[in-house]
Amino acid sequence: MKKAFIQLHIAILLAGFTAILGKLILLNEGYLVWYRLLISAVVLGAIIYFGKESIRIPRKNRWQFIGIGAIIALHWVSFYGSIKYSNVSVSVTCLSALGFFTAIFEPLIRKRKIDIVEVSLGLLAIAGIYLIFNFYPEYKTGIIFGIISAMLASIFPILNKPLLNSFSSKVVTFYEMGGGFLALCIILPFYLYFFPAEYFIPTISDWFWLFILAIGCTVFAFILSLESLRKLTPFTTNLSYNLEPVYSIIMAFIIFNEGKYLGSGFFYGFSLILLAVSLQMMRVYRANVKI
Repeated sequence: MKKAFIQLHIAILLAGFTAILGKLILLNEGYLVWYRLLISAVVLGAIIYFGKESIRIPRKNRWQFIGIGAIIALHWVSFYGSIKYSNVSVSVTCLSALGFFTAIFEPLIRKRKIDIVEVSLGLLAIAGIYLIFNFYPEYKTGIIFGIISAMLASIFPILNKPLLNSFSSKVVTFYEMGGGFLALCIILPFYLYFFPAEYFIPTISDWFWLFILAIGCTVFAFILSLESLRKLTPFTTNLSYNLEPVYSIIMAFIIFNEGKYLGSGFFYGFSLILLAVSLQMMRVYRANVKI
């Protein structure tokens, strides 16, 4: 359990840095994710090939991976869209709706009883987002993108957990990155019709940050996150990811000086979100649950 929590929180720290990279990479969010998935799939394919690990899986599972990959791709597009239409601090805070959506979707998908405590903690985080929404109406589009991103992000850990009993983390990540890339190839033209891009070939600076994003913050972080999911519940994993805003906001304050654009409303809302995270982590440790 301890090792799983360490793996999870390293993955969360890397995930927090992806928001910073989303600001540094000037590509449209659709193209940004397209390149991220492509590079990640190629790098993972090379790792698996040279590691002489088999990537053969049953056909029915291939469609599962492609479907989950599509969800991941859309989650990332909406996440980076949130950053482009608001800022790093607001967009990552919206991800705190993860706990609420997981508390609803996991029981529905796994066909178990809804946990009222989980729903209550999730609603506490939603209340924090609502406060931010009221104080910053100019970020309305970015906040909507952020909530869609959180909803999509709550689903794929639930779907991934049973697959990890049969396949390695590398193989799961490879197929999901590849599946997400293929899905985005189909979706991207429609998305760009509504949210057009100024350019589609990355600059030298874009390429540099894209490789850091794909290799460090995608391949390595995804594998760590999936390994931790073998021992932890999807709800605990997703609610723990609510710490991602902490890391991202600290980095955004230091790198982009975003603190000067945010007033008391943001910090009131963020305090409620931190309270929800803290209460769930205390709940998990006290219960000493082993999954």
